[in-house]
Amino acid sequence: MKKVLFGAGVLLLLALIGYLFVYPYDYVVRFEARTFPGTINQTIKIWDQEIGLAGKPVVQKDLRNLEQTIKAGDSVFIINWAIEPLTDTTSTVTAKVRDRDHSLSNKLAVLFGGSAVEAVSKKTVRDFAERLKNHLAEFRVHIDGEAELPGTFYAYVNVKTDQHNKAGGMMDYFMLMSDYLASSGTTLNGPPMIVVNEWNRENDSLDFNFCFPIIRSDRLPQHPNIGYKRIFPKPALKATYNGNYITSDRAWYALLDYAERHGIAVEAKPVEVFFNNPTLGGNALSWKAEVYLPLVEENQ
Repeated sequence: MKKVLFGAGVLLLLALIGYLFVYPYDYVVRFEARTFPGTINQTIKIWDQEIGLAGKPVVQKDLRNLEQTIKAGDSVFIINWAIEPLTDTTSTVTAKVRDRDHSLSNKLAVLFGGSAVEAVSKKTVRDFAERLKNHLAEFRVHIDGEAELPGTFYAYVNVKTDQHNKAGGMMDYFMLMSDYLASSGTTLNGPPMIVVNEWNRENDSLDFNFCFPIIRSDRLPQHPNIGYKRIFPKPALKATYNGNYITSDRAWYALLDYAERHGIAVEAKPVEVFFNNPTLGGNALSWKAEVYLPLVEENQ
């Protein structure tokens, strides 16, 4: 019996030492979200612009693991977010929190009930979960499955921006494109669209063409900022997005998740076709965009 008690005591002491001096986090909070990892990733980054420590942007280790730094009172807290998909529509979100300067004292306080890190962790995760829930009510994504990306000839301006300002980049050129093409007598041939050339998912940067499909003619108007290209029909995964076009990239992540789950090789170069004019207002949930991710062709 003495040996058993001694062994248990040693194990308990080792566990305590490990928790206090080895385990990297002071407190852990988990919750389940009814969405896919990409939406959670982007919501954390946008939310961080409001609550994050100045000069310390979110560090993305990969799409499902991010590090955020916030300040609460006199303390600075490091939050490691881990996102794990459960199903096609749900994910587990884990916040692993550490007080940058008072980790040991907070761990001791947690053991004896109640600490600053515990209070901050619960409040922060609760606030984020509420923010995420509100955001999820603002859009819908439906995966339509495999389809054909339609081909067209188009006039375009090239836009380089960060992902969060995609819609702003489009609006910067909307009047130029629409007015110039109309005044030159060019015949439009479909709703506006974007064709993504490069999508850097590590730093959320985009290079895309903002396009107006047109009827090709021998006398295309010339403008220093406007070019012309053709996109050819090709197999793709398709989703239908309803909501503000500012966050239509949520459908990009949904398609990537769908492709991964079903073993479908896709190019991470989305094409979006917009069926509503945001300048006319109205309920954003009635706005529609068709989103395509081209399939990787076998000979590539």
